[in-house]
Amino acid sequence: MNRLDETARGVFIIAVTPFRDDGALDLAGTDGLVEFYLERGATGLTILGMMGEAPKLSGAEALVFTRRVVQRVAGRVPVVVGVSSPGFAAMRDLSTAVMEGGAAGVMVAPQPNLRTDDAIFGYFRQVAETLGDIPWVLQDFPQANGVQIAPGVIRRVVDALPTCVMLKHEDWPGLAKISALRDVPDMRRISILVGNGGLFLPEELRRGADGAMTGFAFPEMMAGVVAAHEAGDPGRAADIFDAYLPLARYEQQPGPGLAVRKFVLARRGAIPSAAQRAPRVTLTARDIAEVEFLLARQEKRLREIG
Repeated sequence: MNRLDETARGVFIIAVTPFRDDGALDLAGTDGLVEFYLERGATGLTILGMMGEAPKLSGAEALVFTRRVVQRVAGRVPVVVGVSSPGFAAMRDLSTAVMEGGAAGVMVAPQPNLRTDDAIFGYFRQVAETLGDIPWVLQDFPQANGVQIAPGVIRRVVDALPTCVMLKHEDWPGLAKISALRDVPDMRRISILVGNGGLFLPEELRRGADGAMTGFAFPEMMAGVVAAHEAGDPGRAADIFDAYLPLARYEQQPGPGLAVRKFVLARRGAIPSAAQRAPRVTLTARDIAEVEFLLARQEKRLREIG
């Protein structure tokens, strides 16, 4: 597998982790999930992310799951692995193991206790030193960890640490941040892929993002929006996005969002079971009825746009 670099673009889907109803890893289900994602336009996979229930896996399970995904992908697309950890020793060991297993790069988020620009930069400098020559993604997700990373700090990281090849941009609202990064003429250009379920994907693409790195039960939405944008057809991109927006919005709820995503993926046949590991949120009958209503409306809109 070629290593991740600054030219990455498209849709790196944040993969869920399939479990059996008894809570065990479902490796056969993992094979089917990989094929589901690739058939629907994913140009990369990101695993062991926050919506992949990474904290619920043991270290051994994380490696087993990563190796299964990489084996199934078989070099068709790059695989990025989340390796964020409170300690650098664990980060180094997991990163080394997944790269030896065929991953293309790793993703790191800052620890929640970082409050100043110098502290944030210092943290990522230590990340780069820990990882050595491994290419890595800076995950900017202040809603999850409370760390506000200013554009100037990102520029500082990018200019000083060449192994940082991608920004996973999940600040919200964050359109101005993308512009601030793309409008600096002498800054090293890295890939910018966006998160937050793709809720601002058309606008983010127009600001200079290269695609999406996020999860949604319909990855073909993001693939279609990116393809239409790259083809110079913003109207088509908007039509595709609009058809899926109500469900994407519903799936982004804090708390039940992952349960909704897994329910829809199971309903679509992407995974055998919608099971999550505890702690988990269980959908009520009313929740499921709302999802079914949104799916029916979505199918109607898709027929209308053709």
